Amino acid sequence: MITSYTSQEQATVAQAPLMAGFAIATSDLGLVSTAIELAALSRAIVRAAQKYPQNSIIQAVFSEAALRSGAVVLEPPSVKPEDVKAGVLVDQAIAAINTALDSLHGKATPEEIGEYKAFIYTCAEAVANAAGKGLFGSGAKVSEREALALAKVRIALAI
Repeated sequence: MITSYTSQEQATVAQAPLMAGFAIATSDLGLVSTAIELAALSRAIVRAAQKYPQNSIIQAVFSEAALRSGAVVLEPPSVKPEDVKAGVLVDQAIAAINTALDSLHGKATPEEIGEYKAFIYTCAEAVANAAGKGLFGSGAKVSEREALALAKVRIALAI
């Protein structure tokens, strides 16, 4: 199903994987590890169009043409220190995921929506596995906090 998406729908679709990645990255903040994790999120997003070439959702938002056109601007969410400490970003990510999925009903096939959900989780998982908590991002990759945040994202995606 080839569908055109409004700029608002594109922004909503773009927000979900960004928020999921940021929620995981900020669940255990570290200067170097967070930078490594955000780089992993960027790589996952850049590779999305190649990984899902037949998915109208991902192509409309994350293809090279869509990103070059400027129709979709991938901006990091504003993060307040108190939100990080309270774990609010995971809740915000789940809200962004639900909003994105709601916007896709009737616009995309169940298979495309399933792939989009898998893509969101792949972004979150890439962040969690990118860096450890030790010096310069070394050490165990997925912390207890990250694992908990990942589990919440997975439940929200129903995958």
